[in-house]
Amino acid sequence: MTAAAATAHPELHARIEASFVRQGMMQHLGARIVSVAPGEVEIALPYSERVTQQQGGYHGGAMGALADIAAGYAGLTCAAEGQEVTTVEYKINFLAAFSGGELRARGHVVRAGKRLIITTAEVVHLDNDGGESPCALMQQTLATVNKTY
Repeated sequence: MTAAAATAHPELHARIEASFVRQGMMQHLGARIVSVAPGEVEIALPYSERVTQQQGGYHGGAMGALADIAAGYAGLTCAAEGQEVTTVEYKINFLAAFSGGELRARGHVVRAGKRLIITTAEVVHLDNDGGESPCALMQQTLATVNKTY
């Protein structure tokens, strides 16, 4: 994450970071927060053996988890204090397979209600030369729940 990402919305970033560090799966996979803004969160996932399928490319489950977490945290930026969000459902379209480089998921809030939040996420592949290619598109429904920690 860049210093600008952390300082543009420091309270919002701190809220998302406090939840993100509790995500065992994301920590295991090596994901990191890139940016946080109201209604938008970007998460990066570097290429490693932890995120591959049998042919050496990024596993679809890793792409789905990355999209779920980025869109979920985008939704959390709109939830009331003392609330968390949980995924009710999501639908993902895989557009292309990639290996190497890094994946970036950019979550966006489409509509934020009191009980349900609708989000989308775009997953892109960044190659080692800085090129960017679309990987997946996801739409998600989140429910707000009381924070328990």
